[in-house]
Amino acid sequence: MKVLAIDSATPAASVALSDERRLVASTLRVDRRGHSAFMVSAIDFCFDQAGWVPEDLDAIVVDVGPGLYTGLRVGVATAQALAAAIGIPLVPAVSLDAIAYRAATGHRHIWSVVDVRRGEVAVAAYRPVPGGVVKDGPAQVVTPDVFRAMLESDPDDVLAVGDVQALPDGLLRGLHRVKVGRPRYPSADVLLEVAAGALDKGEYPHPDEIRPMYLREPDVTINWSTIRPESPWGAS
Repeated sequence: MKVLAIDSATPAASVALSDERRLVASTLRVDRRGHSAFMVSAIDFCFDQAGWVPEDLDAIVVDVGPGLYTGLRVGVATAQALAAAIGIPLVPAVSLDAIAYRAATGHRHIWSVVDVRRGEVAVAAYRPVPGGVVKDGPAQVVTPDVFRAMLESDPDDVLAVGDVQALPDGLLRGLHRVKVGRPRYPSADVLLEVAAGALDKGEYPHPDEIRPMYLREPDVTINWSTIRPESPWGAS
């Protein structure tokens, strides 16, 4: 199965291609100013590296958040347009899941962090299991002080991963059972791994049903039912 993954939920935008779970091509750029100009050129670059055309794809995976509003809109709209043009499945993946999946720990309770701006972070807890992680509660948007209180009340040793650098300086000082690790951002190559199970089982919604996972009201409300972005790769 040939799969394209798109991640633009955070300042690190990335694109990856895989064939039968083998990574074929990938590219990444960290830029807080936006991803719209990067995304199409990045997809074209990966197609060129793999020697593929869009019609070779069997499915697309897209990061639906939580994350930055503009980045999420760019990624989801691009993925929906391409999936509709080719007529292939679109599989949603969660940024917090992708970060936790790549965390290097065998025993610590994992807290995954994504900066969602306006002085808040999205967080979720996970437990490591052989071959991956399992979510240990729902994702939440909280202030940094609330997040510190959540870490203080966690009875386990903790690994905090994701955009911990977005937290105020000294916020984790004194939390001796908390270690900070990598990765800082989700990436498209990890999305491919996270979504592999859903792809194998054929468990995914209709592409038009996929929406960004904001976890709070966005600054600008988008009427998704009336918007169908033009696809740079043609339309069906």
